[in-house]
Amino acid sequence: MELPQDPFMLMSAVNMYLRDRYQSLDELCSDLNIDRKELEEKLMKAGFEYSEENNKFW
Repeated sequence: MELPQDPFMLMSAVNMYLRDRYQSLDELCSDLNIDRKELEEKLMKAGFEYSEENNKFW
């Protein structure tokens, strides 16, 4: 599966998956074979930060 490259679309897609399918970012990254650090860095550059407590980026 390919995630969007646009950081705002990416954040939206990742949050949808976290809400609907995955209990954690680690679970999502493992299942979709995504490097968590790269994902977080890309979204951080756009101003988004992951909250483990809320299981979403904002």
